[in-house]
Amino acid sequence: MPHPPTTYGAAAAGHTPLPAAATWGLLAAWALHDAEELITMPGWARRARPRLEAALPAVPGAVWDRLDVSRSHTATAIGLMGIVMAAAAADGARTGGRSPFYQAALAGFGLHTVTHLAQSALTRGYTPGVVTAPLVAAPFSLWAWGRLRRAGVPAAAPGTGSLLLVPVVLGSVHGLASAVERARARRRALPRRRR
Repeated sequence: MPHPPTTYGAAAAGHTPLPAAATWGLLAAWALHDAEELITMPGWARRARPRLEAALPAVPGAVWDRLDVSRSHTATAIGLMGIVMAAAAADGARTGGRSPFYQAALAGFGLHTVTHLAQSALTRGYTPGVVTAPLVAAPFSLWAWGRLRRAGVPAAAPGTGSLLLVPVVLGSVHGLASAVERARARRRALPRRRR
């Protein structure tokens, strides 16, 4: 039985080398997807609220209030998530796709497209990110997993733990973005010092 390659970047015997697009492409595909969210998320919940309340009457009004985020909040949350995705893509490139961090990020990115489609079906209309989820995120993820297989990279099946990290990471970046927004508001409310 042939030994696996000793360096992360080398392809196994008889396998195609892993292109950089399979690792760094995660960051590029994420950026395209989140550009849609950056453009459409601010004010979306406010504009869609009548439709949302009609489609989901059992949801308390406080939930819709919390979904209505500012452009600044959205940009901060997306920037924080960008740091996570850049780190995952870099680790994937460094390890030739073998990084569990990169593979978990790739799995989460691909699987979260189901959430986007389900949200739009549930709310009976457009939700931020639903256009690029099936057109960019899902196809890129499937392509990258195929490239990993062709390169002979052992792909760990995403465990429950790594899949549960998706909402934890998303909740954390939005929570941190809210904290940043509150700090900015406090700073703006402080009286300016005389020079």
